[in-house]
Amino acid sequence: MNIKPSTAIRNNYNGFSKYCHELDEPVVLTRNGEADLVVMSHDTYRRMEARNKLQSKLLVAEKQVNEGAELIEHDQVITTMRKKIQDAKK
Repeated sequence: MNIKPSTAIRNNYNGFSKYCHELDEPVVLTRNGEADLVVMSHDTYRRMEARNKLQSKLLVAEKQVNEGAELIEHDQVITTMRKKIQDAKK
């Protein structure tokens, strides 16, 4: 875990921002020695959100399979996706 005092951001925003971008992980900011905030670069946040959304979709799909949902062959999925893309271009 990456921990910095809140003064790190207050005293040197540009340096702290660079640190967050290079680290590419969340940073815990402390206030009076206690964890207070978690800060991360926007790119790191977006990737985290994308992972969370994918994980949620995979859990739904796994539940559907466990409940006996009909599976679709890979070729059929690709054909359907290509058709939707072509229709969207029209």
